[in-house]
Amino acid sequence: MTRRFAYTGDVTQPPRERIWHAGRPVDLRRTLGGLLRGTGDPAHQLDSRGTFWWACATPIGDATIALRANQGSVSATAWGEGADWMLDRVPTVLGESDDWSGLDLTDLPHLGDLLRHHPGMRLPSTGRIFDSLVPAILEQRVTGNEARRSWRQLLFRYGTPAPGPVPGMRLAPTPRVLLQIPTWDWHRLGVDGQRQRAVRAAATVANRLEECTELSRDDAMKRLQVVPGIGMWTAAETAQRALGHPDAVSVGDFHLANVVVHHLTGAARGTDEEMLELLQPWSGQRQRIVRLIEMSPAAGPPKFGPRYSPLDIRAM
Repeated sequence: MTRRFAYTGDVTQPPRERIWHAGRPVDLRRTLGGLLRGTGDPAHQLDSRGTFWWACATPIGDATIALRANQGSVSATAWGEGADWMLDRVPTVLGESDDWSGLDLTDLPHLGDLLRHHPGMRLPSTGRIFDSLVPAILEQRVTGNEARRSWRQLLFRYGTPAPGPVPGMRLAPTPRVLLQIPTWDWHRLGVDGQRQRAVRAAATVANRLEECTELSRDDAMKRLQVVPGIGMWTAAETAQRALGHPDAVSVGDFHLANVVVHHLTGAARGTDEEMLELLQPWSGQRQRIVRLIEMSPAAGPPKFGPRYSPLDIRAM
């Protein structure tokens, strides 16, 4: 589902523009789709024209950017004090240095065919650690719908309006604001105590976490996991989006091991250990294999038993 926005023209600063000549196809939806936390995400949107909107606090100020792909180029328009930072980062965000040419898919020709049919897909690299970390924490041990609802309500209650022409887009709350949210408000947002503590722990060292962009990807993963409440799964989910980590596998995911093991062996169920063993031949590029498997039409394993019934934290 995509949205069509009504442009109000209420822009406090004139936009800045850039055209990036990628020299290759650019698939915005498949490259940046992982940033979306549902169709109602106030900080990321893909509209019905195929324009990707992203609002965030950059190192030099708040900004919103609109990205439009046209064959081998991308038109970018940005608003706000951080507009230049967003424009300068367009090639990196869209995976300019994400090289898939060394990925050997000889033993998985169906995935090779899939990659050839989607030559514009890359792993994104936003460069904003905390913006990817907080929603990943909210997704710990709950369903996607629960986490997305909490993310939306968090931004509308504690975030701020994003610069630019799109009403309803919001900037995520700053680490300082997150530290000031009382326990009872987290409860109203549907966030349990364990996730609250993880968000607070991350917010306390947010500046140190942003330094992860200057580390090697593996060292960045290690630093993230030093924070109480941040395990391998949350670190991987963050590194995939913020750093474009080609080898970060979301170990501990509720579905992923089943999906990967089923796709590679036909078994109905699998463990994290089995998944990692199967992915070992592509060490260094395992996330690329996972992405292709998730895109495959036959990715899902058979389903057994009743569906998980979420427990509404707000009602407790």
